[in-house]
Amino acid sequence: MEGWTASSLLCLLAVRLFCGAAGVTECHDRALDIQAVEGSNVTVEWCFSSRANISISSLVIYCVFMDPEWKLFFHFYDMVEDPPHEQFSGRVQCDKDALRTGRVRFHVSRVQMSDSGQYRCRTVTGSGRKVKRFSLNITAAVDEPKPLTPEPEPEPEPEPESQGWLGLYAGLVLAAVAAVVLALCCSLYIHKWKLLKLLQEFQELHPEELHL
Repeated sequence: MEGWTASSLLCLLAVRLFCGAAGVTECHDRALDIQAVEGSNVTVEWCFSSRANISISSLVIYCVFMDPEWKLFFHFYDMVEDPPHEQFSGRVQCDKDALRTGRVRFHVSRVQMSDSGQYRCRTVTGSGRKVKRFSLNITAAVDEPKPLTPEPEPEPEPEPESQGWLGLYAGLVLAAVAAVVLALCCSLYIHKWKLLKLLQEFQELHPEELHL
């Protein structure tokens, strides 16, 4: 079993070396179902020819987005790229070096939710044609939760200006009343003192009248 496995690997290696020397590359046709998040960049790549050193001057690539009305995704012929549909304007780039090796490699930047769907591409070379389908499934970006911040305490409401003036007026009135009461008390005391003094003087001048 081990000898058979070793011989199989040697045969496979010999085939690959032969293909490389002859200018032939491996080309596997696999389904392309690309998942991405909105706003990210994706790369779509597949093999359209097993031959290397392809002359892209005679290469034709025609890709559409089937949504359900077809929109031009990429069109290349006679070394010229036609403008794509406005939905993909400025967001699709094709690697020309990859085309020379028999591979289509698209770089799609800033993918959108509206880019989700099926795509169909047809490549035409001097040796034949090939049709490739792929799909994009773009999901919405999830916003990161923001850290919770404590709510600021409400500031005490300033007292209305009218209340301040009212307190000032009340204080002035009380001060005035206190001054009036104090003045009356002083006046009564002085008046009583004068009466007592007059009575004392009268007693000293007329003591006999007080004993009648």
